[in-house]
Amino acid sequence: MRRSHIIALLVIAIVAAFMVASFSDSSSYADFAEAFANPDREYHVVGTLDRSEDIIYDPEVNANLTRFTMIDNNGERREVFLNKSKPQDFERSESLVLIGKAREESFYATDMLMKCPSKYKEEQRFEYIETSSR
Repeated sequence: MRRSHIIALLVIAIVAAFMVASFSDSSSYADFAEAFANPDREYHVVGTLDRSEDIIYDPEVNANLTRFTMIDNNGERREVFLNKSKPQDFERSESLVLIGKAREESFYATDMLMKCPSKYKEEQRFEYIETSSR
């Protein structure tokens, strides 16, 4: 084999190994049941904020910790520790996507995505009416 063929094969092998490693470490969407069944794996858990429970955020104690309760899409309720400050308009969010891992009885999130209500309401939409200019 030529030296260029050997180098090309090595490059292909390295790229393939990198792709396999990156796909195996990627997180996937799950509910709390699956996340707690595999506590060492990172998941995206979709749910809603449990508004009947308190949101605990005290920046004087820890500015990078927000504690709240979330209900996943299957109705399972879990306490969540978000390793970030409390997002603006957090209480108004329609749904949440937590990114993190399950430990013991709580979910520890490193990041969170929020779907907030639309600022445009149905009755505020403008209707386009075509008029003829004859």
